[in-house]
Amino acid sequence: MRDEFLEQFADCHIKVFFDGTLGAGGHARALLEAHPEIETYIGCDQDPTALEIAKKNLEPWQDKTVFYRGNFSELSECVAELGIKAVDGFFFDVGVSSMQFDQEERGFSFKKSGPLDMRMDPSNPISAKEVVNEYSEQELGECIRDYGEEPFWRRITKAIVEARKKKPIETTKELADIVLSAIPNKGKKSIHPATLVFQALRICVNRELESLEEAIKQALSLLKVGGKMGVISFHSLEDRIVKNVFRAAAEPPRSDRGRKIGSSPFKVVTKKPITPRLRETRTNRRARSAKMRFLQRI
Repeated sequence: MRDEFLEQFADCHIKVFFDGTLGAGGHARALLEAHPEIETYIGCDQDPTALEIAKKNLEPWQDKTVFYRGNFSELSECVAELGIKAVDGFFFDVGVSSMQFDQEERGFSFKKSGPLDMRMDPSNPISAKEVVNEYSEQELGECIRDYGEEPFWRRITKAIVEARKKKPIETTKELADIVLSAIPNKGKKSIHPATLVFQALRICVNRELESLEEAIKQALSLLKVGGKMGVISFHSLEDRIVKNVFRAAAEPPRSDRGRKIGSSPFKVVTKKPITPRLRETRTNRRARSAKMRFLQRI
């Protein structure tokens, strides 16, 4: 949703921008081209491979770009290290990237057989293999239930636990086959039976939901007057966090009796989330579930 992203920042004068999920630098390149007034563009990503690709793609703006390897929940620390007091714009394109999905050795996709990894940051000591093979049945079940919202989480958890008693589960194909065998009446489903389980494990391994909420709240405290923050999410768990944190920030303070006592310094710009246009979903199927929301400091 590059065009929609640019539209939201079109009326902003940007000196400092923080991109919490730099990836290959697609959004960064578009914004740097559209806003030559940018003095400092901070690109954050926990994936070292993505950062190296972004550095090459953003070479024309090497005098303006600062690259930070880490989780976007560390943004306050990153900005402080640079001596920056306030930021004109924030953007987070959350979840796993298409580039990571396509790298079978990263273990994000069940469509290709690879190691059970799913770490966005390769230095993370916990991979999906540890979660699948070492979590207790209760912990694993709660992970699949809460992060995958999988209706057959009990059946799937039991099948995984029984399978790992025989031998460790080590590949994405092994896990996908176990999930498939555990779900009744598969028939024709809109998504692969393993989709929600893989989503749950990825979220758990990378602490995605906790990190997202922490990052947004930190960004609120650093956003300059007139500045905007945008988030693209790809499933209901993420979007719920964005919507709720934005809504809470825009609520006016209240007295102990619940009466409004002033106004909030924030307003939600997008009352309903922005979704991809048809032409984009036709060329990029992964964009179908994307929702983009914006908030502004006033």
